[in-house]
Amino acid sequence: MTNSTNIFIEHAGVKYPIICGAMYPCSNPELVAAASEGGGIAIVQPVSLTFVHGYDFREGIKYIRSLTNKPIGFNALIEKGSKKYIDRMSEWIDIALEEDIRFFVTSLGKPDWVCKKVHEANGFVYHDVTNRYYAKKGIDSGVDGLICVNNRAGGHLGQNSMESMYEELHDLEIPLICAGGIGSKFELSKALRLGYHGVQMGTRFIASTECNTLEDYKSAIVNASEKDIVSTTRLTGVPVSVIKSNDFQEDNSWVFKKLLNSRFKHKARMVLNLISLFRSKYFLKNRNSKNSKKTRSLYSAGKSVQTIKKIDSATSIMQHLGSSISTPNIDE
Repeated sequence: MTNSTNIFIEHAGVKYPIICGAMYPCSNPELVAAASEGGGIAIVQPVSLTFVHGYDFREGIKYIRSLTNKPIGFNALIEKGSKKYIDRMSEWIDIALEEDIRFFVTSLGKPDWVCKKVHEANGFVYHDVTNRYYAKKGIDSGVDGLICVNNRAGGHLGQNSMESMYEELHDLEIPLICAGGIGSKFELSKALRLGYHGVQMGTRFIASTECNTLEDYKSAIVNASEKDIVSTTRLTGVPVSVIKSNDFQEDNSWVFKKLLNSRFKHKARMVLNLISLFRSKYFLKNRNSKNSKKTRSLYSAGKSVQTIKKIDSATSIMQHLGSSISTPNIDE
């Protein structure tokens, strides 16, 4: 492990330079705790914790703390669109800081106000970016590191490869985390050899015993290959990677397409996100019903599915990957 890797390890307070990324609706408390227990850091998704899994936010954090004493992080989606939502997010950040969370991941907005809050509490903020333009905006806002989302990611994805993103951003003198396409020791080793300070993973942790999503979703990840991963704007208004299904549709209706390219784009994205939130919550709550398999079109996943062969404990996944970092000749 290089000295540069240790910058992220120091910021996150972890043993391994691995983030279990925040996922809606998959970041249930048990998954967050189990992944962090394995030696990396798992990120709490507050809307998932409260809206889907039904916890008061503070009590949900306390519950996770009862399952592990290892560090956990917080995800702040801060895109404009609803003042009420931003006010609620600000309250959640305050509570997270009160509950001794000191590692924050921001996305889809300008993180300057988050940095101010977190830095006053001696915490760290890493920001999701897809290119140099947004990376520089994040740095200008005061972030401590960048989550470099590439074109192999699940969920919201970037346009560039792991390699080209590093080439584009490595001179910024700030910790870089590779996000996208990491499912095995091989990709982890490749990212670290390129010079990334760590990795963020999501899809691999959905296929874990602690994740309480649909079993069909987990099986779909295990059985999928890279060619099964496609992108759609129908869920949130920006490209999202999903497992292709028979009812897959790539684009929104012409009405939403027009709105997404207008001055109302933030409002349009908010509406699409709300639809996705309610739909995901409904299917998760009814995951044992006969209609559960009709949700295939909602199965977000990245191209790391190619290397995911079984469902395993999130703690074991984290330990298995983390312990491989100093192992020479990694080939799996």
